[in-house]
This record gives sequence, structure tokens and C-alpha cells, in this order.
Amino acid sequence: EVQLVESGGGEVQAGGSLTLSCAASGFTSTAYAIGWFRQDPGKEEQAISCISRKEGRTFYADSVKGRFTISLDNAKNTAYLQMNSLKFDDTAVYYCVAGVAIASCPYPDYRGQGAQVTVSS
Repeated sequence: EVQLVESGGGEVQAGGSLTLSCAASGFTSTAYAIGWFRQDPGKEEQAISCISRKEGRTFYADSVKGRFTISLDNAKNTAYLQMNSLKFDDTAVYYCVAGVAIASCPYPDYRGQGAQVTVSS
């Protein structure tokens, strides 16, 4: 059984930084991707950043390009999302999502418990 355990998140002032982590267990192959999704006000949930386990290909939504960096420690099966220059609009619950890789991002087969990120202006 695949499990995703998230950590990180919290509250930070605008311009600050936070790091999210997501420890994955239970995958039996490397043909998966992992990433973070969030739902912005008035919009559907979308992928913010993803990485494929096998190729290491990454994806970033336009809204976070240049500010967020995703990485994957294969030995620990743990993904990290380094978030810099945080903006008020980044405030959301960030869900770690993993599943079969579709390019760089996962089909949402599995979901972590969510991490609240609050950016104060």
C-alpha cells in the first residue's frame, strides 16, 4: 500500500521561505511521479510542481516558476518543495500527490494529508 506522509508548512511573512517534504512508501516500481497540488480561490485544484521518479523531469506552474524548486531524494523516497519569495497568493493547503507518471506529473492515485501554508502580507 502506498503511503504519503507530508511535513513542513506553516506561516511565514511575504518574501519568506518554507520547505515541504513528502515521504513516499510502498511503490513497487520507479514509473511514478510525485508533486504538490493546491487549489487557488475560484479555481480547480492544480499541480504546482511535480517530478518524475524515473527520469527526474520537473514541472512548475507559471505562478511559481523561478520561486519554487522541487527535488527527489531517491534513497529516502522523499520529495521536497523549496518555496522562496513566498507571496500572499501562495496561501493554500498543499497536497502531496503521487501516482503513475504522466510526463512529469502524477495521475492522482495517492494523496498526503495536506500541509497548510499561510503567507502573511
